[in-house]
Amino acid sequence: MPELRLLSYNVRSLRDDTAALARVIRATEPDVVCLQEAPRFTGWRRRTAALGRATGLHLVAGGAPARGVAVLTTLRPVVERTADLPLPATPGLHRRAVALAVLRLGHARLAVASCHLGLAAAERRRHAALLTDLLPRTAHGAPLVLAGDLNEPPGGAARATLGRLLRDGWDQAPAGGRLTFPADAPDRAIDAVLAGPGVTVLRCGVPDPREGGPGAADLRAASDHLPVLAVLRVAAPPAGPERVRPAGTRRPVAD
Repeated sequence: MPELRLLSYNVRSLRDDTAALARVIRATEPDVVCLQEAPRFTGWRRRTAALGRATGLHLVAGGAPARGVAVLTTLRPVVERTADLPLPATPGLHRRAVALAVLRLGHARLAVASCHLGLAAAERRRHAALLTDLLPRTAHGAPLVLAGDLNEPPGGAARATLGRLLRDGWDQAPAGGRLTFPADAPDRAIDAVLAGPGVTVLRCGVPDPREGGPGAADLRAASDHLPVLAVLRVAAPPAGPERVRPAGTRRPVAD
């Protein structure tokens, strides 16, 4: 069963210290990064690409088309498909969307979604209910992980709705801190990585500088949020009859 390191990070449109941000991301050694408040206005591709060059990551889903949420990966996962999923707009409020990528590691598959729920509680509840239906259909049978800025603490109504489908990674395997906002004196746990069936969470939490994580000064300078790092184990699907080969036959190069 392959393991994958996933980082979720609200980067405040890269308005803070981008060199510190790149150091934080590199220090966590992620295979996948789910961004919230990624660049989405003029020059967003150039600015996202610059962050990618500084961290060894490539944009595979989202950005401006997904209202500033994005999924970036290293070259390790194979990208099977991607989708930018708009959520119903609330008049007078910022429009929301989800960026999703279905990835493959060996024979294992994983659907990774990045989201940023809104500030209004009623909208969060509506969008959470929609996501519990939309994400499994868009995952095309792959186990699912949802990472993002949920804008409410554990126990909130939207998180309870998402909990019908996904489990909070910190509840399963806490490692490091849980509080993520504000970065300089965190007192709220509003960022999370949530995992569905078929995904085992080995560790999840805010990286701890005392345990070899990013430096405390960089964490404060990089954004107004702290990141959440999850180490995941993805279950490979059971071998079907098509994988049974007679003795002496040659294994395909790719399947």
